[in-house]
Amino acid sequence: MTAKADAFDVGDYVVYPKHGVGRVIELQNEEIAGMQLELYVLRFEKERMTLRVPVNKVESIGMRKLSSDKTLKEALDTLTQKPRVKRTMWSRRAQEYEAKINSGDLVSIAEVTRDLFRADDQPEQSYSERQIFEAASSRLARELAAMEKTDEKAALGKILVILNEHAPKYYENAETA
Repeated sequence: MTAKADAFDVGDYVVYPKHGVGRVIELQNEEIAGMQLELYVLRFEKERMTLRVPVNKVESIGMRKLSSDKTLKEALDTLTQKPRVKRTMWSRRAQEYEAKINSGDLVSIAEVTRDLFRADDQPEQSYSERQIFEAASSRLARELAAMEKTDEKAALGKILVILNEHAPKYYENAETA
């Protein structure tokens, strides 16, 4: 990827791996420590946060445009698949889940959402499982909302419909196995 291919315009939605979907609100030139820097100014509405990202750091940070329709379809298909829960200690799984969420990769975020989803009739989750599920599903919903030009609540509703539709068949199989 070249810097030109990643050029973002004011008004573009972008994905910053550690924070999710933000919007480019300004391009700035600033002198910092005697150096002229060109900066993208990003606004993350949900966190009420503004971030300045040097243009020459975009690639190393992993900042990207919204996912393609193909990647979105792959992420939504991931939600329909059987959850994969490793039998490792929770602390190690939690670290892996956090790393997937912060990778900014939509399919990885969908995997975390799917793996930590619990239907209403399923056993309760621990507080930390719920927190990670909410972080992943929110991150997925924000990108889906930006791509489909809707709001996060509607996008999250769509994700939960998919999960509720497909999860029961995997739990029924687990109970009869």
